[in-house]
Amino acid sequence: MSYRVPQPVPQVILDDVRGAQKMLSGVSRVTPMEGSRHLSALTGSPVHFKCENLQRTGSFKLRGAYVRIAGLRPEQRAAGVVAASAGNHAQGVALASSLLGVRSTVFMPVGAPLPKVAATQEYGADVRLHGQVVDETLAAAQEHADRTGAVFIHPFDHRDIIAGQGTVGLEILEQCPEVRTILVGIGGGGLAAGIAVAVKALRPDVKVIGVQAAGAAAYPPSLKAGHPVSVDNPVTMADGIRVGRPGDVPFKIIGELLDEVRTVSEDALSSALLLCLERAKLVVEPAGCSPVAALLSEPELYGGGPVVAVLSGGNVDPLLLQRILRHGMAAAGRYLSLRLRVADRPGALAGLLAVLSVVDANVLDVSHVRTDPRLGLTEVEVELQLETKGPEHCAEVARSLHSAGYRVMG
Repeated sequence: MSYRVPQPVPQVILDDVRGAQKMLSGVSRVTPMEGSRHLSALTGSPVHFKCENLQRTGSFKLRGAYVRIAGLRPEQRAAGVVAASAGNHAQGVALASSLLGVRSTVFMPVGAPLPKVAATQEYGADVRLHGQVVDETLAAAQEHADRTGAVFIHPFDHRDIIAGQGTVGLEILEQCPEVRTILVGIGGGGLAAGIAVAVKALRPDVKVIGVQAAGAAAYPPSLKAGHPVSVDNPVTMADGIRVGRPGDVPFKIIGELLDEVRTVSEDALSSALLLCLERAKLVVEPAGCSPVAALLSEPELYGGGPVVAVLSGGNVDPLLLQRILRHGMAAAGRYLSLRLRVADRPGALAGLLAVLSVVDANVLDVSHVRTDPRLGLTEVEVELQLETKGPEHCAEVARSLHSAGYRVMG
């Protein structure tokens, strides 16, 4: 009878992160720190954004990818590298490989957004579209590695990747030495683990809190169980943190060093994206907005001193951005959808619109249905999409319609 001997999980220490910082000098940007007046007022503590959305390739992923590939032996570099990703990791590997003169092949899902595919190609990778879901894409990349000898570059489950991402933590301590809490999104866990290694070694008093989308939260049950647990069919708009199972290497670090993992809703994510765009003038993808979503969801928890929210990336497909913005505005009470019935006579619709004009509700779309078996002989159904000014204004619109004799059905 044979037994599988468990492999020790590699450790990552402060010296690894400092070595990565030296390696990345002149390669990655020291991204800026921006204050948020709105969130500072909301929480009662100064809130700063660490803007990794302004990093080269639009996310933090370049840091870990470069350190990992730079650490390969000459014969490994000669064989090339391969990765699987729907976006940020793909671009990080592509640029890092080009900078180091290493051939890269990146597998992406067939449905990957065209801007991300084009950017990965422009950074120098040979892009191959395969599979409808990331698991299929990952299997294709692994098969390519096995067949060609190319080195597979994992997005988060490697000590060099984690050391590279940890340089974000060193920069935070340099830029905001008075920081008391750091919020960072978690998918597989590479960024959160790296930041925790750097920060806890130098400032153990600083809280490092991870944030996951509620529909793809593998870390809370994994931490409870004491080992990585898979979440079936993770669902969230935040594709950058839509990971079904924690990585073995980051999981061990997060279990030892992270103070807490919190979850946020889809409404909170879309509201956070809208806030970043409107208030901070920053384009941030849903995964990158997860720390902001945590601040919006429970602002009373962050009153103990300066907070840094890591905006991990800004690569969002324009079509998805459009849908998310509408969702975020609806969640913030800025959109109102109504369905009601009016009399089927000339001027009835004009009368309804006049009521809305008095309360300053801007009509975005009108659907006027006259042929439906559910309608009475003298009725028509009207569906309205309105732009409003917030929850109080929505309530005012509803009261005005009720006072004018209209019955809102939905």
